[in-house]
Amino acid sequence: MIDHSGISVTDFDRSKAFYEQALAPLGSSFLVMVPPEHTGGVKVGGFGKDSAAFWLTEGTAQKPPVHFAFAAQTRDQVDAFYQAAIAAGGTDNGKPGLRPHYHASYYGAFVHDPDGNNIEAVCHAPS
Repeated sequence: MIDHSGISVTDFDRSKAFYEQALAPLGSSFLVMVPPEHTGGVKVGGFGKDSAAFWLTEGTAQKPPVHFAFAAQTRDQVDAFYQAAIAAGGTDNGKPGLRPHYHASYYGAFVHDPDGNNIEAVCHAPS
């Protein structure tokens, strides 16, 4: 349903480094930096697998913070996302595990990014 989306971040380079590390276990990487002449000098870049689907724009962070859930193919990827995001400076907002109150096979992990956004990796596959 959603083709792409993004957030504003207070420190582009810090957030870029965080997301590069956190999203790597899910198979996503930093794909494109928009030339500054097209953005009025504002740093804008996108992450994804084949095309940019998640964008960072340097500016004022959203208030209140937002929530993004990234798809994982396996529970091991959810675990690896959580570990990578914490190692990259994220803060725990829910260790990896089943969330049966959402759905019987909902396995997710939650981390706050450098601007306080609730970032999640989720796998819906049964064990």
